[in-house]
Amino acid sequence: MQDEIFGPLLPIKGYRTLDDAIAFINARERPLALYPFSNERASVERILDQTLAGGVSVNDTLFHFAVTNLPFGGVGASGMGAYHARAGFDAMSKQLPVFWQSGFSGGDRLKPPYSKAKWLLDLIVR
Repeated sequence: MQDEIFGPLLPIKGYRTLDDAIAFINARERPLALYPFSNERASVERILDQTLAGGVSVNDTLFHFAVTNLPFGGVGASGMGAYHARAGFDAMSKQLPVFWQSGFSGGDRLKPPYSKAKWLLDLIVR
């Protein structure tokens, strides 16, 4: 129970209160996934509000990975970024920002030759 487990082993740790479980989670590196099992919505909401994980599946485990419309990935020591769906496309793409000034711009008066902006310089210096 010191490292992330990528294998057919599921350690189970008991706790007395939900606060104890949340404290246990928060005392360690952020988990790749968190699987709370509860029929009490308020308890699940508390877990979601007070912990941070790469992803969360409530009342299930592996289906989160299978839902291709949800991003899947880690946080912190579990890895960074996400893949699947739009998140994967965005993570694997390089955006090319282009600013294209069309036609006349008021900023043209601030470009050389500065004789065009003489009226503005005269106004500022006064």
